[in-house]
Amino acid sequence: MLRLAILFAIVSMLAAAFGFYGVSDASAGIAKFFALVFAVLFLVVLFLGLAGARKVTT
Repeated sequence: MLRLAILFAIVSMLAAAFGFYGVSDASAGIAKFFALVFAVLFLVVLFLGLAGARKVTT
């Protein structure tokens, strides 16, 4: 997900540099979406990992 967010951010910057502002807007929105999905999944996995690490079997 993070790789896709970075890819779409680069596409957005290149499109803006060449004057394709519609494409730039769309790809920036897609990059934001993928970055948000990445952040949510990262936090969920982090929370599950911490919860799993606290379960110590004795």
